Amino acid sequence: MASGAKLPGTGLEDVGVPGQTFLRDALTSCTDPLKAIEEFQLANGVLLPSLRPMLPLLDLHGVRRLDFHTSVMEELRDKLIAHINDIGAKEGKDRDKKLKELLLRSFSVVGVKALRPVVMCILRNTPEIDDKYLKVLVRDRNLYEDTDTEVKRQIWEDNQSLFGDEVSPLLTQYIREKENIVFDHLNLANLFFSPSPKVRRQGAVVQKLAHMIGTSIRLYDMVLQFLRTLFLRTKNIHYCTLRAELLMALHDLEVQDIICVDPCHKFTWCLDACIREKNVDIKRSRELQGFLDSIKRGQEQVLGDLSMTLCDPYAINFLATSAIKILQHLINMEFLPRDNTVLILLLRMLALGLSAWRMIEKQEFKEPKLDSQVVTKFIPALMSLMVDDQVRQLHNKLPPDERESAITTIEHSGPPPDACEAYMRDSSVSGVLAMYYTLHAAKLRDRGALLRVLSILGSCKDGRSYEDPFLHALVSLLIQLSDEFQGEDFCTVLFDEFFYAGLNRDNVTRHLLKLLWYIHPKLPVNRLQTLMKVLQPGSQHKDPVHKLYESLQEKVGSQQEVPPVQMDLDYLDSPLMSVPTPAPYHM
Repeated sequence: MASGAKLPGTGLEDVGVPGQTFLRDALTSCTDPLKAIEEFQLANGVLLPSLRPMLPLLDLHGVRRLDFHTSVMEELRDKLIAHINDIGAKEGKDRDKKLKELLLRSFSVVGVKALRPVVMCILRNTPEIDDKYLKVLVRDRNLYEDTDTEVKRQIWEDNQSLFGDEVSPLLTQYIREKENIVFDHLNLANLFFSPSPKVRRQGAVVQKLAHMIGTSIRLYDMVLQFLRTLFLRTKNIHYCTLRAELLMALHDLEVQDIICVDPCHKFTWCLDACIREKNVDIKRSRELQGFLDSIKRGQEQVLGDLSMTLCDPYAINFLATSAIKILQHLINMEFLPRDNTVLILLLRMLALGLSAWRMIEKQEFKEPKLDSQVVTKFIPALMSLMVDDQVRQLHNKLPPDERESAITTIEHSGPPPDACEAYMRDSSVSGVLAMYYTLHAAKLRDRGALLRVLSILGSCKDGRSYEDPFLHALVSLLIQLSDEFQGEDFCTVLFDEFFYAGLNRDNVTRHLLKLLWYIHPKLPVNRLQTLMKVLQPGSQHKDPVHKLYESLQEKVGSQQEVPPVQMDLDYLDSPLMSVPTPAPYHM
């Protein structure tokens, strides 16, 4: 073992126990094999004089010597493992010295499967394992697979490719789980935005990654680099979610070695609390703003990770929903948006999150400047739209005689202000705000508001209105409005003006097929036939699209009307409900 750890035979001879080699030599050189076997048994059996008279009794009961010795060995092994764990639980140089001596004496039998747990227990309790042992474990696949995660961490720290091989299936599983939620067409109660942050980070993949990392800053950095690279390569925003969830999982586990050095920890922790409570109070808004303002020259790269945290669709959902609530408050109180500091902060964070991919791709870590015209022109135009929709809703609730005498008789509102569509094309922040107003209008079942904003929603910059989390939420709400699909004007706006513009994307086809799965009995025959023809998948579509289309064809053929499903939509609690006396907005 002086020049390196190796495994000669089973390793038993190295620790003074006659093994296969000894027995083979004895049998090939003896004159009486039976006598040689008996001598071997006497020399290597359990050497307790008090036990010898019992062996013939065990023979009479049909207990094989192998079974007896195996049971004794397992009992002794368990006691030895417990003793090693007791040593490992202590701290100090004496512990390290004892473990090092035990490892030196026992490592040669790591190839003996029955004794391997003892060696692995010593390795698991050894804080710093010599490279010569780690190299043996890496070379032998069976040994590596039997190695505990605590030991593998020391292997991974100097072997990024091997760590990547372990992490890659977990990342793939995580993305698949997220996509299964957004594309699930059978379980309408499985809503993407429903779980709380605490519940989400209890998921198997996040917990497994946290366990693999342990307290290793190096492994944590590797995972973050994997996530940045995959986000850059695929533009898949679910990697941003995992970045935030992993950090908060380590926070829950109180892994101080990591959370104390991650510069994003306090910001992510504060944002997580806001998302959990569905509110940004003045104290937390100051903390978030203070963190953004405190980034000094030379530390700009932190913005890359911060932007990923804010690009997380759960963060986008929270920021946009909170902004809509504030706009409603401003309407009620007749205040200007530019004077609301919390709103400006939310828009600033929204702009940073929406620029995440471009920032990382260009390696230009500079916070994007919020276009002042978004605040001075787009938001007033959106607020004007919101007021029109509220007036129409209130008007439609009046008795017929009062309705006719009202000043405004809005049955079908005109098109949205031109500023809305113009800024949605040029500004991602404007587009996202319009998207979330669409969701609130859908939850309020405000047909007029929904049609007005849907007519321009396809013009959002970078096609953001066709991203999966938003379409998932929109389709879930539209399913609850199935009776509206009997109106041609509703179908024209929703299908012809919005969905058709995004059908060059595979995911849009899947969401639209999910919508038809539930509302097809309400559609006019001609409209349904046209949709089925338009949605027929081609060679460019993936297998799930073909399967869903075929299932829908069978369902349409049988014309089975699907009963309405009640969904928990608390995560979209609308701030737009009319109230007689608006409560003050505390900031």
